[in-house]
Amino acid sequence: MAGDQSPQPPDGGGAGQGWVAISYLIAGIAVWSFAGWLVDQWLDLGGVPIGIGAVVGAAGASTW
Repeated sequence: MAGDQSPQPPDGGGAGQGWVAISYLIAGIAVWSFAGWLVDQWLDLGGVPIGIGAVVGAAGASTW
């Protein structure tokens, strides 16, 4: 009977969730690195804010 079948996951299974996680990670690193670049241009700190921004972006994205 049709009512006895268990629901099937959509095509791809958990691949969609994986792509979302990777997208958040890349976007977080990109956005915060850009913010660090802006701070570096403003204060001329030799690139340190870019690295800090990348780490903050990766850490922030991993909490989602």
